[in-house]
Amino acid sequence: MNRRLLTILLCAFLVAAGASYLVYRIAGNQMRAGVHQPTARILVAARDLEIGTLIKESDLKTGEWMGALPKGAIVKADAAVGRGVLSSLYEGEPVMESRLAPAGSGGGLAATIKPGMRACAVKVDEVVGVAGFVVPGMRVDVLVSGVAPGAPAADGPKVKTLLQNIEVLSAGTNIQKDTEGKPVQVPVVNLLVTPEQAELLSLASNQTKIQLVLRNPLDNQTTTPPGIAMAALFAGPNAPAPRTAHLERPRAPAPRIEKPPAPQIYLIEVLNGSKRSEEKFAAEEGKR
Repeated sequence: MNRRLLTILLCAFLVAAGASYLVYRIAGNQMRAGVHQPTARILVAARDLEIGTLIKESDLKTGEWMGALPKGAIVKADAAVGRGVLSSLYEGEPVMESRLAPAGSGGGLAATIKPGMRACAVKVDEVVGVAGFVVPGMRVDVLVSGVAPGAPAADGPKVKTLLQNIEVLSAGTNIQKDTEGKPVQVPVVNLLVTPEQAELLSLASNQTKIQLVLRNPLDNQTTTPPGIAMAALFAGPNAPAPRTAHLERPRAPAPRIEKPPAPQIYLIEVLNGSKRSEEKFAAEEGKR
């Protein structure tokens, strides 16, 4: 074999061996660095915890966390026991401060209510409530239907959007009794509203029928739908727009113009010799 070819092959072998050694050293250092990363003990959920659950010591366990601890992670069980769950925790998930209610606020639905807000329970349409479409955390619009006071009887019931972009706190059923005393399951949804909105919902639930309409959680835009009456559903394409009741400002009564009183007439009999005549005189205004 040519001496020159042998030299080239030997040099190539030495270069390949050196490159392989460098790769081995770099990869080994990275693997050793990963193995020797600091670990810490962290508090995790021992089972799935639903919203409103009051945490007990048996609901928690410790696990190893590699690297720096996440911000807000709880490492001691005393800091989590007795607090309510604000957002569902799954088994093995780290327990974070942001997922728990403040200490002393207890559990249940009340712990999930934000300051300044209220939880208002409303009975909803069976299709929405029973089918499971409404779940905690979703956003809905509230529609009411009924006969508006003072509306023309020919228009029939009307549907109107009462509230928009309302957060759902919880959804379930409430057992009530019918006229025969038998238990009936009624779909109930708790909505997170302001005190003013709670008054609207309370009045609407007693006087009208309420239905919830699901919306995209990322859609925060509010619209102003005019509402629609029953008569408009059966109207043709060229039919006039449905009448709406307008509150007119009461008109002031027209000023009363008093007619001046008729002048008083005086009848005077005049005797001139054998002649006899009568004269009429009208009295001037203010002189009677």
